[in-house]
Amino acid sequence: MKLKYFFLFAMMAMVSVTGMAKTNPGQVCSVKSPDGKSVITVSSMADGSLGFSLTVDGQNVLRDSRMGYRSQKEGIAGTAWQMGKVTAGKHKGVWKPLWGKRSQVPDVYNEARVSFSRNAESVTYEVRAYNDGVAWRCVNEGVQSVWSEVSNFNFAGDYTAWYYNGERHNIGPEKLTQANGERTPIMVVEASKNLYMAVHEACLQVGRPLLLKSEGGSTRFDVVTENTTLEKGQATAWRVVMHGDTPGELVDSHLIELLNPDPEQDFSWVRPGIHLWDWRIDGAIWGDFHYRMNYESWVRMIDFAAEQGFSALVLDANWYGPEFEKNSDPVTGDKARDVQRIIKYGKEKGVGVWLYINDVAGTNYPIEKTLEQYESWGAAGVKYGFMNGSPTQKNQKTINITQLCAKHHLCVDFHDYPVHPWGQARTYPNALTREYCKAQLDGRDIFQPKTFVTSVFVNMVAGPIDQNNGMFDLRQGRTTRKDNNQEVPSTVCSEAARTFITYSGATVIPDIPEYYKKYPHLLEFLASQKQPWMESHTLDGVIGEYIVMMRQASDGRYLVASATNEEARTVSVDLSFLPKGNYVAKISEDAEGAHYKTNREVMKYREVEVQGGKKVSSLSLSMAPGGGACVIFEKKQK
Repeated sequence: MKLKYFFLFAMMAMVSVTGMAKTNPGQVCSVKSPDGKSVITVSSMADGSLGFSLTVDGQNVLRDSRMGYRSQKEGIAGTAWQMGKVTAGKHKGVWKPLWGKRSQVPDVYNEARVSFSRNAESVTYEVRAYNDGVAWRCVNEGVQSVWSEVSNFNFAGDYTAWYYNGERHNIGPEKLTQANGERTPIMVVEASKNLYMAVHEACLQVGRPLLLKSEGGSTRFDVVTENTTLEKGQATAWRVVMHGDTPGELVDSHLIELLNPDPEQDFSWVRPGIHLWDWRIDGAIWGDFHYRMNYESWVRMIDFAAEQGFSALVLDANWYGPEFEKNSDPVTGDKARDVQRIIKYGKEKGVGVWLYINDVAGTNYPIEKTLEQYESWGAAGVKYGFMNGSPTQKNQKTINITQLCAKHHLCVDFHDYPVHPWGQARTYPNALTREYCKAQLDGRDIFQPKTFVTSVFVNMVAGPIDQNNGMFDLRQGRTTRKDNNQEVPSTVCSEAARTFITYSGATVIPDIPEYYKKYPHLLEFLASQKQPWMESHTLDGVIGEYIVMMRQASDGRYLVASATNEEARTVSVDLSFLPKGNYVAKISEDAEGAHYKTNREVMKYREVEVQGGKKVSSLSLSMAPGGGACVIFEKKQK
């Protein structure tokens, strides 16, 4: 019979192979997760195209969905493609990231590979099932043409969803049928109180970043497509559906990174951790010292970073001249000599220095020569802002700049509406973070406590995000700082907690040393955030309401932080993560009367003895409206 898509075939087969379930007539393959809890079934749809469905814990959550690509080459449409063999496989390994949410990540999946051919042309579909999600992609084995995507996700019920929304509060919660028009991933879905999903992509090497569209009144979301040239041997991005019993299980997953290849070069020079930042200190006053974006202020910041064991200082815009003027040279501009001096001073103190550059300088001056010069100065990284171009162009530029930074031993942080994370940090661990969120200091009318406890369950599922939490100067009224001197809608305990909860290889904090020293217990909590993390686990949380996060630092200590929305609440923290032994819990909490609008700077500190290794052990933490709590667990010596 005549078929018009790559994935259409003239012959169906019954398949029963290790790692795959038996299929029914009309089905191509059915792949179970290693734990057997989820099954992705690939079948022939009514129109002859390739479709899929997904079942999790016996619940059908996606049905009659379409996967695949169509050729735009003249003469391909209407040509029959023959299905070849279906092969199954399984993989069981361990990924040990240079930095991440944990030091060891199980890399375990079952997969099926389905080949299709027409004369000398062929494609292969790869379908994988992990314990926390499923993924599929198409590999071009020899089709010389332009491709367009025809995939969609047809949910089995009118579930509730949230979406990334640029530098604004997330869209959601909204019912799937209420969505009308385009929705930007990552898309997080609550199918039931015990089943959450996320729709995203991984390993986006070619083509447009994923964009979804709904016609309204429907539970189906189509992939917005554009024509893409896919060369022989290239693969499309993985389409990914993550799942978990709680939204926290999505947050804790490394599935997006696992679908990317291992690095091909040495990245032992990458240093994740706390980074200071000079942009928000500009205009701050302490005693008779006025902070500016200048050498004298940078020295104070470097000294403080060295004292606390922080990784780096980030120098932001205008150091090489007005950032949006074409004649501002990113190598020889205004403060280039002072920048070289502070980089040298930082090296003497064991503190790296990052340099800002945006797309104006990155386009009007040869970017590789610029990055090569930064390497020769001894810079530790680059913050790249305001990238221009279409989504496809921005993604390719992001890939190229990341690779160039890796070549020149520079870390990188993309800002100002960057392309969404898609697991690039596995292949390029120098890609420490990106501003795939609303940075909280960019306007209290937009960023509220609910924004934080929503974005950590949505944006952060895609990968590391730079939200610039950690402002400790929370006095009422306008500040003296030059850029956006509005009050921060948070409490000081919540600010410390947010730096920890937010997953990022570069945790960029915005305040001056003196305000951090004003709160010694909270400063100790910041200094205890020693990356790379050995373990991370979202202990509790509800999207838009609150979150409780545990991480084990590289020195072995366990830390916990919690944050809430506009409502005060008390949470009971399950301490079963602690190994056997006696511990002192060093707790910083909001004091009585604290409030994110009117009384931000009051906190209390207490110490409580707890036992690890017990099946039933908990700790109560109280949070004010817009507040938070921070805990350091110190093991008692015998």
